[in-house]
Amino acid sequence: MTIGPHLLHVPSERPESSSRRERKRAETRQRIFRAAMELFAKHGFLATTVEEITEAADVGKGTFFNYFPSKEHVLGVLHEVQLAKVAEARKAAEKGDQPIREVLHKFMYRIAEEPGRSQQLARGLVVTMISSEYIRDIFIETLTRGAQMLSEVLKRGQERGEIRTDLTPEEMVRIFQQNILGALVHWSITSTSTLQERLDPTFEIFWSGISRQAAR
Repeated sequence: MTIGPHLLHVPSERPESSSRRERKRAETRQRIFRAAMELFAKHGFLATTVEEITEAADVGKGTFFNYFPSKEHVLGVLHEVQLAKVAEARKAAEKGDQPIREVLHKFMYRIAEEPGRSQQLARGLVVTMISSEYIRDIFIETLTRGAQMLSEVLKRGQERGEIRTDLTPEEMVRIFQQNILGALVHWSITSTSTLQERLDPTFEIFWSGISRQAAR
């Protein structure tokens, strides 16, 4: 019996080939993002051009626009990076081998890492957030989804007797986010302090207000 071509099922692409291609695309996207963040930190967001990003990432301009419609859209990857850090904090709280104070303290520094690469970068992010509806929407989504996960961290702290229970997790998360943003903005417009010098007292004051002892 002769089998005609129309009876043969020939996969258009092997699964492993597709997986490899997707992995390569993810690596290229990440390389563009990292190159852009380095330039934003060094020269500032507004002063950095797409051409400079493509040169630093060693990709063509066409490749850049295959991944990002504009320079502003590169910052969309930051949304994913930051939410991954919140998920790490939630996982650490669920694991239960660290005090919640330590989990939150580490998280504050982790979440400030990317925008805290330089004062120029931090200022550029603020300006872009104000002027770009796309970036503003992403920022709001990041805050909202991040707040949901952080609320679980604080709730776990309440269940373990480490955090006061007369305040809701949502109230405390809102103050936490405001404190981090305030510290970053204040640091970005001053030249006489390091970000750590802003974050250390910010966290200590926050914790002194939400710890179990504060409710007594």
